[in-house]
Amino acid sequence: MGSGEPNPAGKKKKYLKAALYVGDLDADVTEDMLYKKFRPAGPLRFTRICRDPVTRSPLGYGYVNFRFPADAEWALNTMNFDLINGKPFRLMWSQPDDRLRKSGVGNIFIKNLDKSIDNRGLFYLFSAFGNILSCKVVCDDNGSKGYAYVHFDSLAAANRAIWHMNGVRLNNRQVYVGRFKFPEERAAEVRTRDRATFTNVFVKNLGDDMNDEKLKELFSEYGQIESVKVVRDASGKSKGFGFVKYETHEAAQKAVLELHGKSMDGKVLYVGRAQKKIERLAELRRRFERLRLKEKSRPPGVPIYIKNLDESIDDEKLKEEFSSFGSISRAKVMMEVGQGKGFGVVCFSSFEEATKAVDEMNGRLVGSKALHVTLGQVRRRW
Repeated sequence: MGSGEPNPAGKKKKYLKAALYVGDLDADVTEDMLYKKFRPAGPLRFTRICRDPVTRSPLGYGYVNFRFPADAEWALNTMNFDLINGKPFRLMWSQPDDRLRKSGVGNIFIKNLDKSIDNRGLFYLFSAFGNILSCKVVCDDNGSKGYAYVHFDSLAAANRAIWHMNGVRLNNRQVYVGRFKFPEERAAEVRTRDRATFTNVFVKNLGDDMNDEKLKELFSEYGQIESVKVVRDASGKSKGFGFVKYETHEAAQKAVLELHGKSMDGKVLYVGRAQKKIERLAELRRRFERLRLKEKSRPPGVPIYIKNLDESIDDEKLKEEFSSFGSISRAKVMMEVGQGKGFGVVCFSSFEEATKAVDEMNGRLVGSKALHVTLGQVRRRW
């Protein structure tokens, strides 16, 4: 590929024999346009534009499947960054097994790029160091955002690129070239470094009457303050949180130790190191993944929710009370310190069974209390 180093016979990777990924496509590009563009390179099996499964709108990429690998390789080497509908497209081997991409091996990150460097320029700058699987300059509506990714087919090629290109001046800008790091890894590095040096403090659970002056007065006892800010909504009302920036790390650390958990105006203050954006995003990803796994572990069924349960009702008793209405996949009384919290959930195998249980059990006396039974929202997995 390009001017990359030669491979021994039989060692070149064909990720899906003769299929190419085509990226950065204009929204109006169709399968027929792809076919006409790539047919001169050799016989095709099919072309495909990938679309949103719900709206059917194009996602900006597709695939071209040749009959012969040699034709696909010729197209990759000679047609990359050609135009369709006036917009350059990116080509790379289709990779049905995305473990290589997810592993990060051979992937590098480039920043401080001049805005004049596009995908084509990036490809030819880095192809001298090895075979490139993909390369992309990250852009928005205003053009290049000044950073990019290049994925080589080997760690050795990535290391060569880093060794030769890191610190080099391209169009009078000194670029940084380094190993690609997943967001979680970068967030962990930021967190470790920041814990030893932070000067910015985040405060929440502030009272409605808290303003910048009062916040500064509260925190100035622990050191010299550069700035304070109580965050407010559009109407000027406090949103209950703010930031205090100290001149030294020692002052910030002391404020956290002394004020975190302190009661003020009937509220318990949270005071901690202000997190960088990358840390917050990593935490949101972790939280989403936990929710996804929790959702995945839910048993199938149509849920009904029961409130006002008698303290004597446990899981088995709850299941027994509702078993006459159909097949139950789950019956659970919510507990706290070994005691029922007064509500629970029962999952039936069908919507009809669940609605029948709601109709007949809502208001029924079980134990010493009348039940309040409602139909739960049927989740995607249910």
